[in-house]
Amino acid sequence: MGLFDLESHFAFYGAYHSNPINVFIHMIFVWPIAFTLLVVLYFTPPLVEHSPIPLGSGGAYLVLNYGFLLALIYALYYVSLDRRAGALAALMCFLCWIGSSALGHRLGFSMAWKVVLASQIFCWTFQIIGHGMFEKRAPALLDNLTQAFLMAPFFVLLEALQSGFGYEPYPGFHAKVKAKIDTEVKAWKDAKYKKAN
Repeated sequence: MGLFDLESHFAFYGAYHSNPINVFIHMIFVWPIAFTLLVVLYFTPPLVEHSPIPLGSGGAYLVLNYGFLLALIYALYYVSLDRRAGALAALMCFLCWIGSSALGHRLGFSMAWKVVLASQIFCWTFQIIGHGMFEKRAPALLDNLTQAFLMAPFFVLLEALQSGFGYEPYPGFHAKVKAKIDTEVKAWKDAKYKKAN
């Protein structure tokens, strides 16, 4: 699949997330995983000297560090996949970076890593439960780690936009993707059945 082929990426990820309860669980917990990762990256060194940007009046500041770089890469990638939903995802990425910087500054490293670890364990546990109890299929990251981590935030955002507002990146997108997902899920179930018998 091409790096900028939204339809293929969405179909791949969707084949591992076809159960509505599992999708809902991911909608709740994927973005907090990204946010807490950015909290840890707040403590990485600046990529540009003299880059702190004041953040409010509490002494917190934004630093152009690896957290910023990760947010920027994700934002640019999402905009390249779909201009409208990608712009919203990019805004969310930068809001996560700003919020995580403020939280990281407030907590300090010795407390931040504990909060992040607890949050990550909590969020990942629910996602594993979603796959084990409802999807009954291993997570996508076991088959394609990079694609799963790159697409997860955008996938859940597109799912929310489609469910809540009927949004499609282009007319017929969801029908095409659903057909690909149904084919992939059927192939996976057939292979699982053959393996069991």
